Amino acid sequence: MDSLNSLIDGFGTALTPMNLLWAALGVLLGTAIGVLPGIGPAMAVALLLPVTYGLDPTGAFIMFAGIYYGAMFGGSTTSILLNTPGESAAVVAAIEGNPMAKGGRGAQALAAAAIGHFAGGMIGTILLVVLAPTVASLAIGIGAPDYFAIMVLAFIAVTSVLGASRIRGIASLLIGLTIGLVGLDQMTGQQRLTFGSLHLADGVDVVIVAVGLFAIGEALWVAAHLRRSTGKPIPVGRPWLGRADLRRTWKPWLRGPVIGFPFGAIPAGGAEIPTFLSYVTEKRLSKHRDQFGKGAIEGVAGPEAAASASAAGTLVSMLTLGLPTTAVAAVMLAAFQQYGIQPGPLLFEREPELVWGLIASLFVGMVLLLALNLPLAPVWAKLLRIPRPYLYAGILFFAAVGAYAVGGESLDLVILLVIGLIGFGMRRYGLPVLPAVIGVILGPAAEQQLRRALQISDGSVTGLVNTPFSVTVYAIVVLIVAWPLIGRLIARLRGGRKAAEENSTVSGG
Repeated sequence: MDSLNSLIDGFGTALTPMNLLWAALGVLLGTAIGVLPGIGPAMAVALLLPVTYGLDPTGAFIMFAGIYYGAMFGGSTTSILLNTPGESAAVVAAIEGNPMAKGGRGAQALAAAAIGHFAGGMIGTILLVVLAPTVASLAIGIGAPDYFAIMVLAFIAVTSVLGASRIRGIASLLIGLTIGLVGLDQMTGQQRLTFGSLHLADGVDVVIVAVGLFAIGEALWVAAHLRRSTGKPIPVGRPWLGRADLRRTWKPWLRGPVIGFPFGAIPAGGAEIPTFLSYVTEKRLSKHRDQFGKGAIEGVAGPEAAASASAAGTLVSMLTLGLPTTAVAAVMLAAFQQYGIQPGPLLFEREPELVWGLIASLFVGMVLLLALNLPLAPVWAKLLRIPRPYLYAGILFFAAVGAYAVGGESLDLVILLVIGLIGFGMRRYGLPVLPAVIGVILGPAAEQQLRRALQISDGSVTGLVNTPFSVTVYAIVVLIVAWPLIGRLIARLRGGRKAAEENSTVSGG
């Protein structure tokens, strides 16, 4: 009942004319930027982060929520019409959505994606309302060793799940942790990696790191590989679904959130895994299995609902534990820190108006997303005709303006370019970007919790594993690290057993 009362108060905050305007603006901006190829929600939020500096925190986060969901829908629009996913969570939408569009059913694919986003977001946000206060109340009893263990789990999970190899994931994380070391030591006041610059004594702003790695790195990478011919978008009519389509899509819309939400809430790196799982599930359960790969509407509806519910799931761990599990959550955590607000177990007590206003705005944002994007789908399709050179020149311009707005220092632009070049190098050698961003944001906090735990235990390492919770978390970490080895051993044992059986049948024959 407390949650319900708080949510009603939250609607009182979210439905004020100004906050409704910010939500609508967020949805429109998010979709407009998300539609552009190669720009995911993380880059959209990072680019628009400096725009919200003049707003009050509640208005800013309501706008961010709109940008987040809008950019996710925009990403799937590009995926379906151009076969160029705007972000990793939209990759699965291209598998069925693009063949549908080529077959003249682009309108139906977009409608299935939009309603899937709406259904997934609504179910995910309801689960957020139910679970977040409970998780927050449990998290209040968590101490420094437990927090450090959770952060180690986040580091390991993100480096293991993403990228072509674990080594690359760990290399990316180390880059992030190193950038996070720049500035004054919080406990001793000692300067670290500042090279005698007073400007660097405050550390490198997370916004500059996020914009540099995502926007500048991506723009340089695309410029280096720019093909002279770009894919031609497919024209779109008004999105609608017939009765036969609805019969095929309503179950995937309900199944998707069940897969997506838990994956969003645990530190396992975003919506990529649940969207693929949802796709595989729909393929297994479908009566039209022969259509998969040629344009099955279930393959769009289920994964899109899973992606949207996963986005709501990421907010559970971000708001209650201060743990970002995706790139967008990492950028949003940076935004909280800009306003001097620290997400965590006490956030629901200290900033109830902000938190419940944000959660209520997710419901409002979903309705706005559906109301605005179904009629505007043909307009978004036209955005895909912007030539790539103009598009990425615009991104570089906005990124530079945003970085300069952070501190008004020209040195910030130099740092932005350096970090952009690091982002370009990471893409060149296949290093995932997310572990680096997580390292920059969580690195200083992990260091603080580690030192706090060691101070409490008088420098004894056993102080890190002196609670049942931390022991359980480290056991999960060991399982994640050892899983590939265990998988190989099982495969080898099975192979050995098969070979032995074959030999016995041959000798028996």
